[in-house]
Amino acid sequence: MPDAPALPSYASGTSEVPLLGDTIGDNFDRTVAAFGDRDALVDRAAGKRWTYRELAAEVTALALGLVAQGIGKGDRVGIWSPNRAEWTFLQYATAKIGAILVNINPAYRAHELEYVLNQAGIRLLVASDKFKTSDYPAMADEMREKCAALEQVVILGSEGWQALIDAGRGGDPARLAHLQAGLSADDPINIQYTSGTTGFPKGATLSHHNILNNGYFVGELCNYTEADKVCIPVPFYH
Repeated sequence: MPDAPALPSYASGTSEVPLLGDTIGDNFDRTVAAFGDRDALVDRAAGKRWTYRELAAEVTALALGLVAQGIGKGDRVGIWSPNRAEWTFLQYATAKIGAILVNINPAYRAHELEYVLNQAGIRLLVASDKFKTSDYPAMADEMREKCAALEQVVILGSEGWQALIDAGRGGDPARLAHLQAGLSADDPINIQYTSGTTGFPKGATLSHHNILNNGYFVGELCNYTEADKVCIPVPFYH
């Protein structure tokens, strides 16, 4: 007899509140529809803010820009940067097309970066221009010859980053909706690496289901409402 197909396994404690079963993109779209004119993201250091509708426009442009670069479901996209607004754009954009965002520790040195890029199979790396004494662009360029899967490096704030977004602004939103409709809450959407203090970092793969419910229940525990604002101060870009 043929082997039975592998099925996902869930383990959760007793709760009167059911788990959310949608994707990050679908959940985000409902929030935009309900609160489009409210503040969604404030970048105090840069002096910028976005409503949910404005944030959705940036996310859509970036998602379609990634698609134009050949990034699709299951592809790994690395983000190597301290906190800044573009990180949020990229997390939602990759979620909408089914790509997997790989969070890379801003403090990594070259050998640690090389290990993560190779182990995760990152095709596109989005990096900050600098952090403390680290020259991110120079370190990322060094990786091009050492990481077989790495095809492109985009530096935040550069012409390349702007070109990526501009390429998506002329894209077809219906194509994005089609891609998003083909995703499942059980699809992997994020890889987070440990610090690697006792050896090489280890990557934990998270799904839409993991991240969405983690955020939801933390918000419930903190008694957040749609009127609250949450400050995320570290690590600073400057």
